[in-house]
Amino acid sequence: MTTAQELIQAQSARFTALDPLLPGDIYAPSESEPLATRTAEGAPAAGLVVHESNPQGSPRGLWQADEAFELFPLLGDNPRTGMDAVLGTWRRWMDEQPDPGANSTCMVVWPSRDVQATRALLDHGFVPLSVLAVRPSAPAPEEPSDNTKLSGTVKVRRAGPADLDAVVELTLAELEYAALVGTATYRPDAAQLKRTAAGVRLNSSDPVWLAEQDGTPVAVAECGWIDTGKPSRAYRLRTGTWGYVNCVSVHEQWRGTGVGRQLMATAHNEFVRAGAVGSFLYYNPPNPLSSVFWPRQGYRPLWTMWEVRPATALR
Repeated sequence: MTTAQELIQAQSARFTALDPLLPGDIYAPSESEPLATRTAEGAPAAGLVVHESNPQGSPRGLWQADEAFELFPLLGDNPRTGMDAVLGTWRRWMDEQPDPGANSTCMVVWPSRDVQATRALLDHGFVPLSVLAVRPSAPAPEEPSDNTKLSGTVKVRRAGPADLDAVVELTLAELEYAALVGTATYRPDAAQLKRTAAGVRLNSSDPVWLAEQDGTPVAVAECGWIDTGKPSRAYRLRTGTWGYVNCVSVHEQWRGTGVGRQLMATAHNEFVRAGAVGSFLYYNPPNPLSSVFWPRQGYRPLWTMWEVRPATALR
């Protein structure tokens, strides 16, 4: 009989062959509901389900539904048939749970390059709402010297506690836009949650970069540092120090002028100077701005966050 550990070992070997940037270890949550099933051909497959609630006042509620169910599939080397079987079992498991309401989600995080599993996820009603994208550590390319779109003088500098109001205003604008094209939700307490988070970041060693045009803030990049060991639920990355791009926001009037590129060139060069193995961020594929901007900055998807909303829409 195949054990969960054997499924994990086979899956880990497959992930390593599929994408060299995937971590070698498979993350499996300890507190979860187990699912066990078999494919139509009789091969074993399993999954672990984690249920979390995000009440009013929860920072995570800005990017996650009120009731969130996440599946951690254990498929061995049967990505398509195994995923199909586990998702069908999950659907039946969800039928036995209390109705989670309209503001709920079923979510699966899976390697972006695994197109075999992609087919099964699409068949069960999932859509790719977010990706974790990575960029190898490398200096930013030289900026063109004849950028005629920029008017006035744009300078990029480190932000400090005195810049709190400007940072909050710009990050709220990004949240409002992101809520139209991805998983984000602009909740009534969003302004206070953003102010609290920005205040902590601006008073820490995490770099926050502000772009100013003739002294007026026009863009911000909230960044940070992540030291990864074994893969965790939040950071499924190879071991090392990573630069983290938490939020980038360019004022609507300055989009398409090159300010965002100039801002990120500063951030990427700082990551290189600090010895980061690379940098990562999350963006929404349905976002017509970030889905173009981030690949041009050298990022490519590593993990895709597939969702069904509401959770009862899982097929």
